[in-house]
Amino acid sequence: MTLNRRQTLAGLALSAVVTARPAAAADKLTVLLDWFLNPDHAALVIAKTKGFFAKQNLDVELIVPADPSAPPKLVAAGKGDIAVSYQPQLQMFVAPERASEALPLVRIGALVAQPLNALVALADGPVKTIADLKGRKVGYSVAGFEDAILAAMIETAGLTLKDVTLVNVNFNLTTGLKSKQVDAVIGAFRNFELNDLDIAQLKGRAFLVESHGVPVYDELILVARRDGLDTGKARRLLAAVREATIWLRANPDAAWAEFAKYGGKEVANELNRRAWKDTLPLLSSDPAALDRARYERFAAFLKARGLVKRDVPVDSYVREIK
Repeated sequence: MTLNRRQTLAGLALSAVVTARPAAAADKLTVLLDWFLNPDHAALVIAKTKGFFAKQNLDVELIVPADPSAPPKLVAAGKGDIAVSYQPQLQMFVAPERASEALPLVRIGALVAQPLNALVALADGPVKTIADLKGRKVGYSVAGFEDAILAAMIETAGLTLKDVTLVNVNFNLTTGLKSKQVDAVIGAFRNFELNDLDIAQLKGRAFLVESHGVPVYDELILVARRDGLDTGKARRLLAAVREATIWLRANPDAAWAEFAKYGGKEVANELNRRAWKDTLPLLSSDPAALDRARYERFAAFLKARGLVKRDVPVDSYVREIK
């Protein structure tokens, strides 16, 4: 047998041994969503269905919560790896009046790094400007935060909460508008409620919170338990979400087909189809990016509005994953 042939056979034998070795198991992660599956979760779903998580050696399970308020608390208790949450919610969780009640959470990234919240009225209704809210009824769903946001907005027109009547519409925001139960609603997501009204052949008028006295904040963020954070896994998760965002923006129709197939009939509806187009431009191009000054400004806003009682260092509840 020639030397070259012996080398070739040896090489083939070594290759067979290497090939026979089992591939390393992907790292498992559970991500608890903030609400029912919807286009706000587009990057997470596409990262899963197009294999961007798998490319990062991650096996990610997306879980729709039975109780939308539970995911951050479950992650804080070690019963989930990552939760989709909101910047204002996180800042209130980490700075309650009693320090012993603070949740040990940290922000690791953002899915939507701008507000989605808006004050919405019917375009053909009596509310044409913020000042027109005087003497009107305003619907809300979440007491505390939403009336604080509303208060800041109407102050830009010289009004206070005493000038409006607050009505709890219990998450039925557009129903309240359609039925004329209220003249406007706070807490409407600009990519959903306007489309919901349009489907009912009604035109909505949106007043953006960040244009009316409210500091800019991250709407949808990813949070993890502070003392259980695996920065390596977090870095790979964010890299996959970033790649998914690039892909779905370049392929919006194919991405919608993937999303609709993943979510099934409950997700593949007309409202989500319309919201999809409005949501893609709002997704964070770099989910790992962090603006500490934004968190400091909004913490000051929450404290001034009485929603947090203590000053908490920003670096204690945010992490920049590089």
